[in-house]
Order: sequence, then C-alpha cells, then structure tokens
Amino acid sequence: MGLNQRIEIIREMKRREFIRTAGAATSAAAVGANTTQAAAKGRPNLIIVHCDELNFRTIGAYRNTLPPEQAFMWGPHAVCDTPHIDQMAAEGALCTKFYAATPVCSPSRSSFVSGRYPQNTPVTNNSVHLNDDIVTFGHKLGEAGYATGYAGKWHLDGLGKPQWGPERQFGFDDNRYMFNRGHWKQFELTDEGPRVKARDEKDKPSYSVNGADEESFATDWLVDRTIDFIDEHKDSPFAYMVSIPDPHGPDTVRAPYDTMFSDDKIEAPRTFGKDPDKAPSWAKPAKSTRYPMAQYHGMMKCIDDNMGKLIEALKERELYDNTIFIFTADHGDLRGEHGLQNKGKPMEASAKIPFVIRWPEHIEAGVQIDHAMNTTDFMPSILTMMGAQHSGLEEGRDLSGVFRGEALKGPDITFMRGTNQSSEDTKGWVAAVTPTHKLILSDQDEAWLHDLDKDPDELQNFVKHPEQGPVLKKMAKQLKRYGEKYNDAKIKDPHTGKVLQDLL
Repeated sequence: MGLNQRIEIIREMKRREFIRTAGAATSAAAVGANTTQAAAKGRPNLIIVHCDELNFRTIGAYRNTLPPEQAFMWGPHAVCDTPHIDQMAAEGALCTKFYAATPVCSPSRSSFVSGRYPQNTPVTNNSVHLNDDIVTFGHKLGEAGYATGYAGKWHLDGLGKPQWGPERQFGFDDNRYMFNRGHWKQFELTDEGPRVKARDEKDKPSYSVNGADEESFATDWLVDRTIDFIDEHKDSPFAYMVSIPDPHGPDTVRAPYDTMFSDDKIEAPRTFGKDPDKAPSWAKPAKSTRYPMAQYHGMMKCIDDNMGKLIEALKERELYDNTIFIFTADHGDLRGEHGLQNKGKPMEASAKIPFVIRWPEHIEAGVQIDHAMNTTDFMPSILTMMGAQHSGLEEGRDLSGVFRGEALKGPDITFMRGTNQSSEDTKGWVAAVTPTHKLILSDQDEAWLHDLDKDPDELQNFVKHPEQGPVLKKMAKQLKRYGEKYNDAKIKDPHTGKVLQDLL
C-alpha cells in the first residue's frame, strides 16, 4: 500500500470517529452532513510557520521592542522590513522572552512538538531519532478530530537526507511534503512525488539556487503546499505545521531577493571584538568570523512576503479569524554577535526565538508578553487553547492563560541546555532564564550571571555582585529543582554540581 493510500485511510478513519463522537448533538442520519460545517465554525484551525536559524533582530516587530543600539545590530542600513509578520504581531501577541530548550535544530524541534525537554525525547543533538513512544501535539489534535499535516524540514528521523515522507509520522497524517533534513533551495512535484529540483552532474540533490523561481524556491513551494492542504481541509478543522529551511545557510536566495540588500554599509555587531580571555568556554569568539547580512535579509524578505501570501489565502477562504496563526523558529543565529556564527550558545541571538501568535477575540491585539518561556511550553498551551486533551507526559507549562491575558501562575523562569552526545552525558552548559537574568553553569567555568537590564550585550558576569545575591540564590535553587525533576544529567557533572551547590 502506498503512502498516499495510507494517509487517505487514516484520514477517513479519523473523520468517521469524529462524526461518531459528535453525534450526541444530532441525529445519526444528519451527522455526516453537518459535522464539518459545525466544526469549521466552532473550532479553531492551526497554522504554524516555523523557520530555521532566525535571528529575531531581523523582524521589525522585535526591533520595535529594543533600544536602537540593540535593534540595529549591523547598523541602521542593514535592515529588512517585515510588514506581514509585523501585522500578525499588531493583531496578536508577541513574546519577547521565548527560548529554545536547546538552541540547536533537532533538540529544539523535539521539545516543540512533544512538550518535553530534549534529554527526555532523547534528542540531545542533531540527527538523533525521536523515540517511537513520543506523543506530539499532532497526535493529540488528530485524536480530537483535526486533519493534521506537516511540510518542510523535520530533522528528527536520523541521518536520512532528504528522506521525503518519513514512515514514522508522529501524528502528522499528511506528511507527503515533510523531509527529514537538508537545506535545499528548490523543490518540484513529480509523478513519483516531491523531490529536490536542483541536481548535480550525477543527478543527486543539490543546494544550488540557480534557476529557482517563485514556484520552485523552497520557501515559496512549501507555502504553496500549505495552501493546498488548507484547500483540501477548509470545511473541517485542520492543523498544519510548515517548517521552512531558511534563513539557515547556505546564504542564498532567488531573484529578486538576492539583490535587494547590500553589505556595503554593514557595521560590526557591538560584541564582535570582545576579549576572548574574559569570556567563558561557551562564549569565546571564533578565530575568524564574518557577518554578511544581504543574502540573509533577502531570505527573510522572501519569508515575510510568503507570510503575506498565506495571510491573503486564509482571508480569501474566510478562515483567517478562525485560525490560530503562529510564526516562530527553532533557534537563532549569532550572525557575528560575540564573534560567533550560528547557534548552540545561551546568548540571546542564539537562544531567543520569535514567537508571534494571532487569534482574534481570544488573544488581545498588540499584546507584548515578557514572561520567560521555552519550546516545551508550546504543546500544553496550544492543546488547551484548542480544547484538546493533554498527553499527560508534557514537561512544559500550560501558558494558555497568559495568552488570554491572565496572570502567570508559578515562577517566571524557564530553562535551557547545550547539546550532548546522549542524555547521560554531563558535559556542556545548562541555564536558568528569567525575564531579566540568566544563570549559566558548565563543566569548565565558574558560574555566570547575566543581568539583561544592566548589560544587554551579555559581556559581564554579575555572579559576585552583592546586590545580585537574592536573585542568584533563587535561580540556583530553581535550576537544581529543574535538573532533578527533568533528569538533566548536566547538573550531575562533578564540576557543575559543585558550582551549583556553592550557590545554594
């Protein structure tokens, strides 16, 4: 039996089950005719646009939350306007302190889809298989009668590349356009299914952008597949996640975006020339780092234009206001900040990610949420918002009330960790994060405490400042409690454990 046949059978089984359980409100004969209309009107849809390696400063709505010296990190001329993402933020909520549980592709994704910390999925590094028994928000929304799907980069099924439509679907019934990994620039549909359009001289998939257009370029193509899914399911509740491989490298983009921006007047980030002797192991600058932004901004502009296309598609189908619409990413990109590139570090540019959510009449327009959150909090929060049952295995917090304007319940703190070779590996850094502070411990360094209000550049260590004592002790206690409760082996490292104990 082919993949598409399996998808259709599963979809039909779920449709029938949903009709059966909804039948208590109507006669059995009328259920089949009325259920989809009632569901479309009464239950919200879900669209998640999930990007890869996105520096939050490239989004206008996020720059608006920052002072100029933090907003224009590469100078006032190195800026990309993002009116469509900004529109979403103006009509919904923008989270200023949303972090990746681990700021690397696979671990962040594992925590986002499961609501569990990476070490318990057990995806502690890239290209690790997500455990078979992991329950995702796709599973739970499917059980609640939603048509579910996923397109784009998955990166939770090992080393397969691109590996279209992984056999393990994890609740995303339509995963025809899901591929396991790779940062491909062009796709196409063939009689055999989707494939990478760019090919090398041996007819192998290539990262080349040559010849890409608005139909084949990865961002455009994946958003078009998202609209196709919406059209297939517009008369019943649906949930779809599209994971765009940009603006992760390679830094290339199709015309006309490839010439929209210039690096002629780019400036070095404020933290670019920092002294490596004054930095901990996890923040030492690289020996050689560049910070070009023109092509990166081109990729962001293409993403924003496609957000506009998706918004218009939802409006045309009269679905926009009944759809929970989310824009986010797996992690950030340092882009020369701290003399570093890419991700994996606890600094803001690497670990903080955009999270914008729009749902009229349920989430107040123009809200800025400054509470500390991370990717584990997504699943329990969205399931509550959509009226679906939790798995009971989530380790993140249900913050749905915060999005509805209610006061935060519990401590305003979240946690992050660096990568590991396994869940038992104790090496690397682990951190507690509040809206104003970060406490970072590692197996090689003294404790570091960042005061983000006093030092937003994250260059100073406040751990020995007497006035920080109460905050430091409180965060240390909460970090210890997190490590014990969620089985984070990092706090068991002899050096890290001693440093932590000394703070208590």
